[in-house]
Amino acid sequence: MIDVYTANTPNGIKIPMALEEMGVPYTLHMVDLGMREQKAPSFLRINPNGRIPAIVDRNVPDGEQGLSVFESGAILLHLAERYGSLIPQDTVGRIRALEYLFFQVSGIGPMFGQAGWFRRHAPDVAVGLTRYREESARLSAVLEGRLQTSPWLAGSEYSIADIANFGWLRVAAAYVGMDMSPFPAVQRWVDAIEARAATRRALKAMTA
Repeated sequence: MIDVYTANTPNGIKIPMALEEMGVPYTLHMVDLGMREQKAPSFLRINPNGRIPAIVDRNVPDGEQGLSVFESGAILLHLAERYGSLIPQDTVGRIRALEYLFFQVSGIGPMFGQAGWFRRHAPDVAVGLTRYREESARLSAVLEGRLQTSPWLAGSEYSIADIANFGWLRVAAAYVGMDMSPFPAVQRWVDAIEARAATRRALKAMTA
């Protein structure tokens, strides 16, 4: 069994999506970010960074409690390697999956997150909002180029790279305020992921 500590955010939906695709049993623990449950001592023992998501994989011995893992990219990679799913086995496909996984955690997540923060909390600071929104659009154009020639980010296989990026692109218009019309391949890809049965199950569980 895997305990998943998360919230209904672009980062938070990644792990339930992956586990639903893998068919690995898990228990969902919703963390109330508004009440700052992510800063509670009990949570900090799992993730010292005080952010979601985090997991405790009780299928992996590491003391009495199992293996705790934090950072969404690390969790996705652990799950893919541990349970043999959602990462291509060929060298080229694996490298492409890792490229776009790290692309998300180093670029898409931080830039989209900052753009959304400035849009909501400091819209009058035009230089900040413009900077992060333009960078979000530039990164989206990178995904657009890839998805114009490949059905999935790793190539022919749906992978943790798609799951990692999906949450942010799904809310790009609403959260970042970004015009998505220049990115039709990205939008088709978002729609295809949303249509997957595992995605629907994960999203339903997150809002139950």
